[in-house]
Amino acid sequence: MSVKKTATREKPPKDVPAPSGEVVVPGKSLGSRILQSWQLYAMLLIPVIITIIYKYIPMYGIQIAFRDYKPNKGFFGSKWVNFDWFERFFTAPNFKRMIVNTVKLSLYGLLWSFPVPIILSLAINQLRFKRFKRVVQTVLYAPHFISIMVVCGMIRIFLSPYGGLINLLTGNQIDFMTEPDAFRTIYIASGIWQDAGWGTIIYLATLSAVDPGLYEAAKIDGASMFQRILHIDIPELVPMIVLQPIMAAGGIMSVGFEKVFLLQTELNKATSDVIAVYVYQQGIVEHAYSLSTAVGLFNTVINIILLFIVNKIAKKAADVSFV
Repeated sequence: MSVKKTATREKPPKDVPAPSGEVVVPGKSLGSRILQSWQLYAMLLIPVIITIIYKYIPMYGIQIAFRDYKPNKGFFGSKWVNFDWFERFFTAPNFKRMIVNTVKLSLYGLLWSFPVPIILSLAINQLRFKRFKRVVQTVLYAPHFISIMVVCGMIRIFLSPYGGLINLLTGNQIDFMTEPDAFRTIYIASGIWQDAGWGTIIYLATLSAVDPGLYEAAKIDGASMFQRILHIDIPELVPMIVLQPIMAAGGIMSVGFEKVFLLQTELNKATSDVIAVYVYQQGIVEHAYSLSTAVGLFNTVINIILLFIVNKIAKKAADVSFV
């Protein structure tokens, strides 16, 4: 007597829990899933719309860089001139000086300011008195909230040849604001003072996630404070340390306009003449909208290229990437 075996098929589960806790029904359409969580998608819609309005729609105006734009004629009424504005920028008498000054200010600023927040965060993380730790953090954060206008006013007062704090301490009467060699030092040092404390936030947040048991185990093994920093804190910060230069690479050609413009004088233009000030002079003062747009587009393209290059190098060197 033969016995027939019937194959049994396992029925797929009706409800499959998603990682977020939401129940996803297999075979359910995208529209049905959206309706199921319409509140979340409605919240997401707001930043998406804002981004489209303020970030993507203005890209329509990039064509100004390729036209002899006249406001009374509009975009399409203005004559198409191809790359004439780019050629005018590349052949400007001070083109080379602007590029060199912009790159040097960015690179020197990154070189000197990059390690300061890391050192400060490692030092603050070692403080055990919470009240004192909060006071130190507040003091370091405070300069970030001071207006650039006020900061530049303070710099001019401190460096004044008549009664300035620096000249009083050194017994000199040097007008540092007219010295081209001193401009980069003033710009970078004031930037470190203003933003170093604020830059520690991301590193301190990373260190706060370290398991306290690691520190206790290290203490039991006889590790000193510097050994704990070297073998626990720094390895934990490595991914974030690598990401910071990648993010900074996207703004190497975009030196802040406000501080340079406020600290610039006729005598220090040899080192303070940067692209951002040139864009302001051409676009706002001279009303050369097409030229200023072309220069801004050139800056953006260079920043994007540098971002991808640095990201590629970081991915190969430390297996950390941003894009």
